Amino acid sequence: MDLLLKNVKKKDLPVLKALAKRLKFEIEEQEKPYNPEFVKEILDAEKSIAEGKGIKMTKEDLDNLWK
Repeated sequence: MDLLLKNVKKKDLPVLKALAKRLKFEIEEQEKPYNPEFVKEILDAEKSIAEGKGIKMTKEDLDNLWK
């Protein structure tokens, strides 16, 4: 049987690992990689902001976006 734990806090992880080891459970950690296209989009956006291509908005400008 497989058991999947979600939303485990980092501070609780060592306790869970110790318990699993004590009970002789097999532990398998899986990383969820980000979508590569999403990562590229974010990195490109950060690069364009660093190059001064971003726009500055005031609080009023942002408020007007929601109206």
